[in-house]
Amino acid sequence: MSEANVAQPTQTMLSPASKGLVARAVGVLFSPRATYAAIVTRPRALGALAAVIAIVAAATSAFLATEVGKNAYVDQALNTIEGYGVTVTDQMMTRIEAQAQYAPYVTTAAQVVVVPLTAVIVTGLALAIFNALLGGDGTFKQTFAVVAHSYFIVALGAVFSLPLFYMNKSMASPTSLSVFFRMVDEGTFLGLLLGSIDLFRVWWIVSLSIGLGVLYKKRTGPIAWSLLGLYLILVLIFAGVRTALSGA
Repeated sequence: MSEANVAQPTQTMLSPASKGLVARAVGVLFSPRATYAAIVTRPRALGALAAVIAIVAAATSAFLATEVGKNAYVDQALNTIEGYGVTVTDQMMTRIEAQAQYAPYVTTAAQVVVVPLTAVIVTGLALAIFNALLGGDGTFKQTFAVVAHSYFIVALGAVFSLPLFYMNKSMASPTSLSVFFRMVDEGTFLGLLLGSIDLFRVWWIVSLSIGLGVLYKKRTGPIAWSLLGLYLILVLIFAGVRTALSGA
């Protein structure tokens, strides 16, 4: 028997075992490092993206299809508009109430566009940083698969938030830091800041960092802290702009 024939089985045994879609989804939640290693070895993104879109769209649409959801949609729209210092007119109010009737369908259509588009954008940024700047060798297919599977955290967040939206009769994030600081006025800079930091988004960033670390053979810590720092900067900018406009 030749040396090449002897080495081949050893190499195969060292490769992560192939995982089905459900196993990959569960693995991202509970054993991300091993799961991302399997994903990088056999990158498949289409099934993960389709599952994430279906889960998020179903959870959000189910809530918006109820009367509680429609009323919460109207309240959220009004708070957003008024938060930018705009006075809501009767005509605007009529349009918002009309839009609430179609919100479940619009939300589903939006997920079909937004989820793949954001996945492509995040993948492009990761390739620009890790390949172009840091000399990595990850392919688009591998990076896109890692990003797509990290979105299972987002899908879990949508399912987790669904009953809380209904109980609270509000579309305000039930998993943001503002939940722990009820005494802070949500219209202030601090209130907007706390309301914009969502625990599931933080989890998603950490999970994505693990996946990118596995793909590019980098330590997770520096990647995670860098991405979390960027997230915090964006949240600070958002809260600052909203505060400035609402006070204008």
